[in-house]
Amino acid sequence: MTETKTSHTQHSKPRSKWRDVWDQFRKHKGALIGSIVFFTIVISVMIGPLVWPFEANEINIRARNQGPSWLHPFGTDQLGRDTFARMIAGGQTSISVGLAAMTLSLLLGSFIGVMAGYYRRLDGLLMRFTDLFLSLPLLPLLLVMMLLFREPLSQAYGPERGMFVLIVFAIGVTSWMPTARIVRGDVLALKEREFILAAQSIGTTDAKIITRHIMPNVLSPILVSATLGIANAIITESALSFLGLGFPPDFPTWGRLLNDAVDYLQLYPERVMWPGLAISLTVLSINYLGDGLRDALDPRIRGR
Repeated sequence: MTETKTSHTQHSKPRSKWRDVWDQFRKHKGALIGSIVFFTIVISVMIGPLVWPFEANEINIRARNQGPSWLHPFGTDQLGRDTFARMIAGGQTSISVGLAAMTLSLLLGSFIGVMAGYYRRLDGLLMRFTDLFLSLPLLPLLLVMMLLFREPLSQAYGPERGMFVLIVFAIGVTSWMPTARIVRGDVLALKEREFILAAQSIGTTDAKIITRHIMPNVLSPILVSATLGIANAIITESALSFLGLGFPPDFPTWGRLLNDAVDYLQLYPERVMWPGLAISLTVLSINYLGDGLRDALDPRIRGR
């Protein structure tokens, strides 16, 4: 009897945190469907140019303004370019901008949040700096940055790469504030915990405490902010391209495709529908994915 209990105890391993997170995430049907939709879109736009026979900027005047067909599932535009190929290329650009801008925003927000939460003398200064950015009107600020830095960066890096750098930088430096506030609140609570005080009592440096103890414990809100940051960056880039202040006209993005389709809205309404549907599906799936991650990573909700 004793040997059986001992054997059972030896074979039963404790469940890992990430196994619990995955089990909770699977219970969130919206998050599961959202993650499938999002990764399907990402994989499609990444491998699409390798298998689709048409180029995004391949002009064929004889095939212009065609409706959906087996050869062109989404039809063609006024220059005979395949709309599906342009949707794939536009998705590559929009999602790449979203990921890059989200990364920059998270780095800025996490750094400022950790510094403000851990060092009391920096808290007031950094939070007032955050409040200053929160009070700025986002769209006019982005428009001013586009007008001021568009030509210098285009001349330095080329029109496409220069605009990519400018848009990523503009979105990243104007969207880090929510992450900074969330991280700061978690750090303020964490630095009073016993394991942080124990690390300080044995002379552990601040840099090691932040990297080994603080950052792993604030990873959950950072991951949630990352998913929502991608959605916000995609919408912002689409808005700038729709206003004609984004990438060059021959460089497709979902926002640029919307801009190009406005003049043909009454004759060919499906041209507006395809990029609008792609933006909506991507942003909606990311939002559901973020909701599921938030619920799964919150220990108060996990296990319900």
